[in-house]
Amino acid sequence: MTAPAPRTSAAHAARRQAGRATLERVLAALRQLQKEKTPVTVAAVARRADASRTFIYSNPEARDAVAAAMTTARHARGQATTAAANGREASWRERALNAEDGLKAATAEILAQRTRIGELLGQIRDLEAEWTQESILRITTENTSLKQRVRKLTEDNRTLEERLKAARSNNRFQDRRIADLEAQLIKSV
Repeated sequence: MTAPAPRTSAAHAARRQAGRATLERVLAALRQLQKEKTPVTVAAVARRADASRTFIYSNPEARDAVAAAMTTARHARGQATTAAANGREASWRERALNAEDGLKAATAEILAQRTRIGELLGQIRDLEAEWTQESILRITTENTSLKQRVRKLTEDNRTLEERLKAARSNNRFQDRRIADLEAQLIKSV
């Protein structure tokens, strides 16, 4: 009966060694999940550590480490949620204050515009009161005659530009003709 004892103790040692190795993988997986800020669950740790969930539940060190990591993650998520809510609240307050400032500025601008419109309408009424029907008719007639005169002058200007262009063309032709005649004179001499 002495033979089975060494084999049994060797099996126990191998099993303890395998358990320690699995525990180390579980702890490494926990560190990795926390580093990546991935949600910590027993299933996620078991997949990452290549261990069974039964091992995690049955090994007190592994179970305590996973539970502590889950508590820490829950606490961190709670703080992050609180910080995000506070940020949203502050952002909302800031937007509300900006909206109030914008509303005040818009109201002041509208009041200024209405005042200016009132002043301009008053000026128009004042100007309309100064003009009589005769003066309006006279100005309209003068405006029409001036427009006709502008049209006539524009037409005359166009005619003169065409004549100038034709005169320049004739001048160039005459210059070439004179140059040709001078060349013939020099050849005949």
